[in-house]
Amino acid sequence: MQEGCFKQYRKIQWQQQRALAEEECRVYEKKASLVMEEVTDPEELAKARAQRERFDRNATWLQAHAAEVYIRHRGKCICIAGQELFVADTPEEAIAQAKTAHPEDTGRFLRYIPREKLPRIYAH
Repeated sequence: MQEGCFKQYRKIQWQQQRALAEEECRVYEKKASLVMEEVTDPEELAKARAQRERFDRNATWLQAHAAEVYIRHRGKCICIAGQELFVADTPEEAIAQAKTAHPEDTGRFLRYIPREKLPRIYAH
């Protein structure tokens, strides 16, 4: 008799967990909405191009200094703005330093440098 009660209890418990999981999925689906818009305003496009150019300059700076930066700053967050390096323990700190020094640079490049140099696999 006790075994039957235990099975019934487990069945109810499983049903409750499933109901909670389904509710969480519904809530997540409501929060995770994607809106795509085509921007055609010439002024907005010019701003986006300028931001991309600043980003490309910062990325190029990192590429030119990568060996030194990666060796010296393992386990840290780096941010490049105005082709200048900012290093901190958190992304927020690194961005704050970069914004203070170069508030006009909206093309900041942010990256975390892993503590250990390991082989990494990147896939599409």
